[in-house]
Amino acid sequence: MTGSSPDEAGPESPEALGRSPRPQTDGSGRPNLAMRLRSMRAARNWTLEEASHHTGVSRSTLSKIENGAMSPTFDILYKISVGMNLDLVELFDTRQTAAPFGRRSVTRRGEGRLHETETYVHELIATDLAHKKLLPFRTRIKAREFEAFGDWIRHEGEEVLFVLSGSIKVFTEFYSPVVLMVGDSIYFDSKMGHAIISVSKKDAVVLWVCTGVPEVG
Repeated sequence: MTGSSPDEAGPESPEALGRSPRPQTDGSGRPNLAMRLRSMRAARNWTLEEASHHTGVSRSTLSKIENGAMSPTFDILYKISVGMNLDLVELFDTRQTAAPFGRRSVTRRGEGRLHETETYVHELIATDLAHKKLLPFRTRIKAREFEAFGDWIRHEGEEVLFVLSGSIKVFTEFYSPVVLMVGDSIYFDSKMGHAIISVSKKDAVVLWVCTGVPEVG
């Protein structure tokens, strides 16, 4: 296949566009998602074209993620983790422990790993544990209209949302939209198209747990 070398910045890079690149570490000094993804691709000696072929994510999208020009949605992260044979949390934290019997993880308030998109601000919980059966988030819903998503979100697994503050409207492909208030919850098949918006004055906050997290092996 043809394409850039693993270390090539690409035409969409901040440098090529005349902008300064975004910081390559998070607040803790650990490499951020952009640097981590680039490193994992380079470790496989894949070009962007090859990574696109394996993950089903376009070359331009991968380039933008690696250069900090966009924050990928959960379904894009899922495709990347499957295509690169990764546990999804490896894209956010390199400190994961293995999976012995009886493990546990405590995440203190404000210590989760943040991942912000155009529509959500996810705080990933228990990122120090790899190969989890569940992927938990504390999420602030920024989106205010369905059109903010462009299309339905779909991925493998099932998920449950519990409203912690504010109120949300849940759009699902085969059902009428439903409004949920504090204390309400919803469980649905992740392969069914879905999108969630805030309908309260302030952005709603939910506890969001997904299954079907890809495992290495």
